[in-house]
Amino acid sequence: MSHLFEPGFFDSSTVQTALLVGTFAALVAAAVGLFTVMRGQSFAGEALGDIGTTGGSGGFLIGVGPLWGFVAISVLASAAMELIGIQRPRGRDLATGIVLGAALGLAALFLYLYATSSNTTGATMTILFGSMFAIAGSTVPLMVLLSVIVLAVVAVLYRPLLLSSLSVELAAARGIPVRAVGALYLLALAISVALASMTIGTILSTALLVGPAATALRLLRRPGAAMLAAALIGIGATWLGILLAYDSYYWPPAGTGWPVSFFVVTIIFVLYLLSGIPSLWRARKRRAADRLAAVAPGDA
Repeated sequence: MSHLFEPGFFDSSTVQTALLVGTFAALVAAAVGLFTVMRGQSFAGEALGDIGTTGGSGGFLIGVGPLWGFVAISVLASAAMELIGIQRPRGRDLATGIVLGAALGLAALFLYLYATSSNTTGATMTILFGSMFAIAGSTVPLMVLLSVIVLAVVAVLYRPLLLSSLSVELAAARGIPVRAVGALYLLALAISVALASMTIGTILSTALLVGPAATALRLLRRPGAAMLAAALIGIGATWLGILLAYDSYYWPPAGTGWPVSFFVVTIIFVLYLLSGIPSLWRARKRRAADRLAAVAPGDA
């Protein structure tokens, strides 16, 4: 046990903050990520994560912190996608690509201005790859509040959002305001991506958003059960990632350590690969049964 939990793990306030923030980020990612996968908008989630680089760098540049920048730019970007036409299938990639290109141009400018004014690259690493052990305690209440708001929105919109995710035409026929539901979903997506960016960085935020949900939907067909499974996968991967990152400071060369984001993304990726084994096994059994059925008449 002493080799699994290195000294000071449970007593560290930094670890406690990381566990709390990581748990809420994983819960929100599971709730929103399920609909992101079902609606085929993973690219929008990836784009919002990349666009978050602009907000995070802008937040550092003006001195308000990355979280406010992540949230502000993600919300603005989601609104722009909605206006351009992300609700129409043919317009999704176009809208996302236009907004993403413009935002990355600004991100490059903001990072350059910050680097040249402060003579440090620490902000760049934090924005791109996250740093759960460096999240300030003063930021935690805001992150928890945003998480609760997103979870409340998903709870209220669950049924209409589920129906519109399965069939926009059927949802509209039943009187559901599809455009309004989609806009609120994009708002929830924007905030969830911002929270994921704070934990594992803008580049890898999509892994926490899409990975657990995609893994759960491979194993379970009921959306409610899949959402619960995605939450458990996300939280488990985050907790284990934090533990391994903490322990890695004691691995040779001691005092260096590996980033939490690496472990979280790797664990999610491995679980996603493993979740495909049952379907491969069922497909193999079906092929074997088909071959037997094809041979049987000739034998008779």
